[in-house]
Amino acid sequence: MSEETLLEFPCQFPIKAMGKNNDTIEITIIEIVSRHAPEKHNHKVKLKPSKDGNYVSITVTIEATSKPQLDAIYQDLTDHPEVLYAL
Repeated sequence: MSEETLLEFPCQFPIKAMGKNNDTIEITIIEIVSRHAPEKHNHKVKLKPSKDGNYVSITVTIEATSKPQLDAIYQDLTDHPEVLYAL
């Protein structure tokens, strides 16, 4: 049984996660995403600190291959205590 999605795989897909701006948040988010999308050479990473610099938004664009892959990435991100939001 296939799950319905509007996406056509494979496709470029941006994953955004936010957390407190510290020394480990970027590495943590990239490691979580890389567990499910191991082609690191295809990843594009963009950081954007909040106005006061207390938080950071990290967008990792990957070559997504399936909806279950994306679901697993979002589940791992939201389960991690350093990640406040994942979009």
